[in-house]
Amino acid sequence: MATDPPRLIAHLDMDAFYASVELLRYPELRGLPVVIGGGSRHQPTATVDPVTGRAVRTFSTLRGYTGRGVITTATYEARALGLHSAMGLMKAAALAPDAILLPTDFDAYRKYSRLFKVAVSDIAPQIEDRGIDEIYIDLTGVNLPEHGDAVQEPGNEAWWRARDVAKAIKDAVRAATGLSCSIAVAPNKLLAKIASELDKPDGLTMLAPDDVSRRIWPLAARKINGVGPKLNAKLMTLGIHTIGDLAAAQPAWLVQHFGKHHGGWLHDVAHGRDDTAVITHSEPQSISRETTFDRDLHAIRDRDELSRIFTDLCVGVSEDLQRKGYVGRTIGLKLRFDNFKTVTRDQTIAAQTCDARMIRQVAGECLKRVPLDRRIRLLGVRVGTLSAAARGDAAAAPMPTDFTRSLFDLALPPE
Repeated sequence: MATDPPRLIAHLDMDAFYASVELLRYPELRGLPVVIGGGSRHQPTATVDPVTGRAVRTFSTLRGYTGRGVITTATYEARALGLHSAMGLMKAAALAPDAILLPTDFDAYRKYSRLFKVAVSDIAPQIEDRGIDEIYIDLTGVNLPEHGDAVQEPGNEAWWRARDVAKAIKDAVRAATGLSCSIAVAPNKLLAKIASELDKPDGLTMLAPDDVSRRIWPLAARKINGVGPKLNAKLMTLGIHTIGDLAAAQPAWLVQHFGKHHGGWLHDVAHGRDDTAVITHSEPQSISRETTFDRDLHAIRDRDELSRIFTDLCVGVSEDLQRKGYVGRTIGLKLRFDNFKTVTRDQTIAAQTCDARMIRQVAGECLKRVPLDRRIRLLGVRVGTLSAAARGDAAAAPMPTDFTRSLFDLALPPE
C-alpha cells in the first residue's frame, strides 16, 4: 500500500542579491570588496581612454565617506573585511576605505526578483514569497519529468528526488538571471531556513532529521528565526549559547524563565520541530515607499527638493500598486525628524485609487496636519486598505504640471 511522501520544504536565498545584480552590470568588480548603499552621487562615471579608445568606468570608494547611509548588502569579499548589512557606511569606511561603494537600484532588484521567482514556479509552483530575495518552496511529492510517475516512498528515494529538483531549481534561477542562489531542503520551514545559510554561497544542502544534532545544534541560538537580539541576550545570560544548549535545557526550566508559550516554542524549535505551512498566497495590508536622506532637510530652505522626493515616492507607490494589481483607500504619510521622532498621518478616501495624483493630493492634506518645525531625515508614503483592482479601475496618469510647485508650500506659511 502506497504511503504519503515525506514532507520536504526548501528555503531558497539569493546570494548577496543586490551586490550580485550590480556585478552583472559591472563585471570588472568581481572578486573585489563591494558594498551597496550609496546615493545617486555614488554612480560610476565613464570616460574614454585616449590611448585605447575604450570606455573606462571609475567607481566611488568608502574612503572619506560622510553621511548617515547604511550598507544594504555586501559582496562576500567585503564581508571578509568585517562589512555587513545594516552597518553604517562611515563605520565601514573606517574598516575598509578602499571598498567600492555603489548606489542602490531597487527597480533592477525587483526585476531580477520577479525573474527568479517565475523560474522556480515553473518547476515547483507551491511558493511562499518572503521578500525580494528569498522564498520557501513545498517540494513534497514534486518530481522532475525524468522521475516518471512513480509514487514516492518514504526514505532515501524521496530525498534523492528532492535533491534533483533543488538542483534543477538552482540551474533554472541561474539561467533566468545569471545569479547564484543557496537552497536547503529539510522536513520543515524552520530547519530549511537555518540550513540555507550552511553552505553559502551557491549552496545545496539536504538536511534530514538525523542531521539536526550534527549540523544544527552547534550553531548559535540566534540563528533560529524568531530569536532576536533581546531574546538572545537573555539566553546568553542564562548560559544558553548554542541551539544544542537550548535543546539540552529541560522544558520546565524554559517555561520558568520564558513563560508557557515561549518556553514551549524554544523547546520545540531547538529540536527542529515546526509544523507551519508554506503559505502560497497572502494579501498585502499596504504598499509603501520611503527614503532616508543623506542629510537632514529643512522644510523651508529645502522645500523644492522635499517636494520632488515626495512626488517620486507617490509615483513609485502608484506604480507598485498597478504592477501588483491593487487599489487602496487609506493614504498615509510618514516623517522622521532630526531628533528621531517619527510621526504618521493618514486619511481614508471614499473611492479606491492607484492614481499618483490622488495619492499625492491626499498625502498633501496629511502633511498639513504635521508641524514642520524640525529638520526632516526620512519621508515616506503608504497606501492601505487594499483590494484587488477591478477591470476599469483608473491607472495612474502622468503628474500634471501644476504639481511641480512645491508640496511643502501647501503646508508652510509664507517665508
